[in-house]
Amino acid sequence: MQHWKRTTEIANRLFQQGDLVDARELYLQALALAQVLFERWQDADEAVAACVISHHNLADLHLRLKQPQESAEYLCAIHQRLLQASQDQRLSPLLRDAALRQSSKTYTELLNFISEYGQYPRTERLLYRQGAQPALFAGQEQLQPPALHYGTH
Repeated sequence: MQHWKRTTEIANRLFQQGDLVDARELYLQALALAQVLFERWQDADEAVAACVISHHNLADLHLRLKQPQESAEYLCAIHQRLLQASQDQRLSPLLRDAALRQSSKTYTELLNFISEYGQYPRTERLLYRQGAQPALFAGQEQLQPPALHYGTH
């Protein structure tokens, strides 16, 4: 966990200084660490938070680079990963519960992203698969997909 934190902190400083190439490299390293250690961290909430933060840092970086479709990819990837983890019986109940709790936040982030930057193919596939909603929101009133804007902002 400490190595992930240090890597992320250095990347954050580089991001704030405008050194986006080096920041991206370190954010990718932090993401790789978070993914490899996801099932091994002693604290399930920290494991999930590290994955979410790593994906969201990369999404923010790509927005700064004016690459919203890449941002959408990272936001969708973590939301989908959390939904899958919350249903994976191989994982500990604590990790599944942490993934489920955080998936409501990643869902909200996706909706906020779509409202600001429009829909992209991956967001549409993830959220509106053949009219189905993510398992997390089953039983609630179905959302209608917003008008498609594919990269128009």
